[in-house]
Amino acid sequence: MSSPGPQTQTQPQVAAAIVPPSARSGRGAWVLLVVAALGLALPLLVGSALFMSLLAQAMFAAVLATAVGALIRLNGVVSFGHAAFYGVAGYTVALALKHQWMSAEWAIVLALALPTALAFVLGLVIVRIPGVAFSMLTLAVGQAFHEFAVKARHATGGDDGLAIRLPQHLFGIESSLLQRPHAAFVLAWVVLMVVLLGLYLLSRSKSGRLMEAIRENEERARFIGFRTVALRAAALAISAFIAALAGVLFALYNGFVSPEVLHWSLSGSALIMAIIGGPMLLWGPALGAVIFFLVKDVAGTLTEHWQGVIGITLILVTVYLPSGLGGTLARFVERRANRAGR
Repeated sequence: MSSPGPQTQTQPQVAAAIVPPSARSGRGAWVLLVVAALGLALPLLVGSALFMSLLAQAMFAAVLATAVGALIRLNGVVSFGHAAFYGVAGYTVALALKHQWMSAEWAIVLALALPTALAFVLGLVIVRIPGVAFSMLTLAVGQAFHEFAVKARHATGGDDGLAIRLPQHLFGIESSLLQRPHAAFVLAWVVLMVVLLGLYLLSRSKSGRLMEAIRENEERARFIGFRTVALRAAALAISAFIAALAGVLFALYNGFVSPEVLHWSLSGSALIMAIIGGPMLLWGPALGAVIFFLVKDVAGTLTEHWQGVIGITLILVTVYLPSGLGGTLARFVERRANRAGR
């Protein structure tokens, strides 16, 4: 068999090419610390509550987009149904507090555990199905939850949604503080940083490397004795847990959930964010989410057809920047660092 030519890079080679040196060395920790500190300082520099509210919503979306990107990195598949895990988490908090089944703290724990367990059980079945068929199955599952939320008005409120009545204190903090834009941004930023750190540590662990090996060649991994289905289902469960985190943050901040949080369009938006930022980069989907929200806000003030602007942006990135804006930025930084080193 002839060796691949210069134009036929494998996926691991491409992934390695778009990861900056800081992410492949000890400098990555310093970069993460600097970025985390800048994010925590941002609310002190921005006085506009409206702009901070936009950034807080962008952070919720960044966590969701990171979940979609994590599934691509770990499993090599695309999901059109992550809004199901996002929305189930929000509805779990709303229903548990409405019927007073448990305390708010335990409701949040359940809201994180339920989508994760659901994704793992579901993954044991659907991860066996490759490619586009997997994506279509996730779309079908997500829309099934959406239709249930719309039809079961007695439980979910239907299109009217459900208001979330939080107790006065939550984990020892005043609940009203969580619904203030500056505090909500800080909380979402901390959650995003912890998620990125967790995914980084997972990628360095034996299980993470095995997941990536299965992504590259599942048949070979199975041949040498690994049980691939359970690990692929675990990757889906990890991705669902991150999406559930985003859903809980959204529900706590807005104090309201409706069937829109389960709709396929939200899953599509999260996928667009991941593609714009660069799904093979750890931080790429989060960058794509921020860009998505800023473009949406600016384009929305200029024209009512902001979806067209997002679509054009997606096309340009897909055609000219296949590794995403984050991948292009990473390569630029790497070239500058190499020149400085020389």
